[in-house]
Amino acid sequence: MKNKGQLWIGIGMSLCLLMIILDTKTALIGASEGIELSIRVVIPSLFPFLVLSNLIYRSFSGIHIPFLKPINRLCGIPNGAESIYLLGFVGGYPVGARSIAQAYKDGGLQIADARRMLGFCSNAGPAFIFGMASTLFSTKAPLWALWCIHIVSSLLVAIILPKHNIGSCNTSNKPDISLPDAVSNGVKTMGLICGWVTVFRILIAFLRHWLLWLLPPGAQATLIGILELSNGCICLNNLTSPGARFVLCAAFLGFGGLCVAMQTVSVTKNLGTGMYFPGKVLQCIFSILLSLIIQHLLFNDGDIYTVQMPYLFALLALLFIGIALLYRSKKVVAIPV
Repeated sequence: MKNKGQLWIGIGMSLCLLMIILDTKTALIGASEGIELSIRVVIPSLFPFLVLSNLIYRSFSGIHIPFLKPINRLCGIPNGAESIYLLGFVGGYPVGARSIAQAYKDGGLQIADARRMLGFCSNAGPAFIFGMASTLFSTKAPLWALWCIHIVSSLLVAIILPKHNIGSCNTSNKPDISLPDAVSNGVKTMGLICGWVTVFRILIAFLRHWLLWLLPPGAQATLIGILELSNGCICLNNLTSPGARFVLCAAFLGFGGLCVAMQTVSVTKNLGTGMYFPGKVLQCIFSILLSLIIQHLLFNDGDIYTVQMPYLFALLALLFIGIALLYRSKKVVAIPV
């Protein structure tokens, strides 16, 4: 069975190689756009947080923050892991996931706690929301609303995900780290992230060239947002309905996109994906529900209910189908990717 799966993967990769050979121009355009996006948006918004997350985790890991005690109990966060929880909110994808993986590697987190925290401790940071999404709206009020929705939906996921015997963050094996080490680790992780951004940008370029032009703008934005967060947000500029832009942007931020999922797989390594995919689907659902309420207050845009709702339902259907297939293959929770 394993050999058969490897055979199909090999056939698929061979077809991808053939496509690149036959349509080199599209591949080059996609790669150039991916590299440009990495330099212009991804590196400036993520690299400082990647470096600082190393130093902050080493400094505060294992230290209990008293004012977060109610949230710890409500969300099932181990005592001493508060710094990881906060980094997940301000650092941006996939800083939170990498901090969890590092804590697990150092022996600070038990594997059950680490895999559960992957479901809600890796989120889009304010630098991305107020940078990339700022082109979608004429004022900053929707951006603040998006960030609040993102935080609240993540908290709701943390409350809902099953809690078992929650341990504490053990720091006895935590090694020291210097600024040069933090920069070196940040560069390595940044390379992985930019590599995945470029790969998905090439995929999107081929889809646009051969398929997506047949679809209306809303459907294009939805499919691209599922694949890659940054390009999905850019495509929302093609929608005339501000309410639809707001709701779909909230959904994209909640799910994160498959590109971010692959970045998470790259940084978590032997930890596996844990509850990451179920958590992101739940966060996407909560984000849609909350944004539908808030968009009525901000825009009172009735078009979203008559024109754009099919795309929201299609987005949720695709996410549920994808997660179901992952669970059926038994590769999500127990087996490291």
